[in-house]
Amino acid sequence: MRHAETVTFGGSALDRAGEIRANPQAIAEARAHPDARAIVLWRGKPLIVRIRPTILMRLPMDHPILQDATDAPIFLGREDGAPRFAFDLSKWEPDQTDMAALGGFLDPSEQHHPTLDDLEVFAELRRIMTWLSPRDAELAATAKAILGWHDSHGFCAKCGTASEIADAGWRRACPACHTSHFPRTDPVVIMLITHGNSVLMGRSPGWPDGMYSLLAGFVEPGETLEAAVRREVFEESGVRVGQVDYLASQPWPFPASLMFGCHGVATTDEIQIDPVEIEDAMWVSREEMVQAFAGEHPRLLPARKGAIAHFLLENWLADTLD
Repeated sequence: MRHAETVTFGGSALDRAGEIRANPQAIAEARAHPDARAIVLWRGKPLIVRIRPTILMRLPMDHPILQDATDAPIFLGREDGAPRFAFDLSKWEPDQTDMAALGGFLDPSEQHHPTLDDLEVFAELRRIMTWLSPRDAELAATAKAILGWHDSHGFCAKCGTASEIADAGWRRACPACHTSHFPRTDPVVIMLITHGNSVLMGRSPGWPDGMYSLLAGFVEPGETLEAAVRREVFEESGVRVGQVDYLASQPWPFPASLMFGCHGVATTDEIQIDPVEIEDAMWVSREEMVQAFAGEHPRLLPARKGAIAHFLLENWLADTLD
């Protein structure tokens, strides 16, 4: 697709400055740079200014809130030549918050640190992702993904020893067996499967009533994207797929996936769902999808804005998949 990178989290040409990650002196100089700024997250939620469009906060490196940071910051790169670092404040305990909402499908709660202004809050990235500029979205997604990886990979997978942060946060090193571990990204195919004038939609158990999306699944070891598309669609819906073409990709930091958007042409249309995989699947015509996008369909909600499923469906309706 000619405009593939316009998808949410699709990139903003951030200079990731990978050449200095393993240079402690260069990283120290970057932290001391007068224009260096901190991107702050609390349990995966970025710190924002709660206005529309939303602004991702960039705090001075000596801001009092950073005293609550758990570990050394992660070097994200340079923004217009100025260094950017991600700090994790997950150990801070807010005075009042809806703990039951944390980690939910769509967490509406916001957390306010006492050192910040009233409009400066921590908010769930899934909820605000379409309110951010492309640059803010890339910084927030990168920070969330890399901090999430550190949180879940604190021990060496080879010998079990507690590992240590290295290369400005882009590697973990085992002090016992000296194995290096690098940030994980899981490849996922998400499929726009068409049959004539219709597209295949499915829903997972527990989703809000009326919510359907494109089928998706993880790529297995030794498998091509095309093979993964055909296998996942057949496993979930019983539909056979012939030609498969790649369309666009999207980093998806929930927690650490890279979504490969593909178009597949169905060679069969009979649906037989696997109830272990999905709750329901159906063919939706263009006319019905237009209704859904307009909020006028009697039982079908549009795919969530910001997700690559919405992006692919929108371009399918507009005939701009090429």
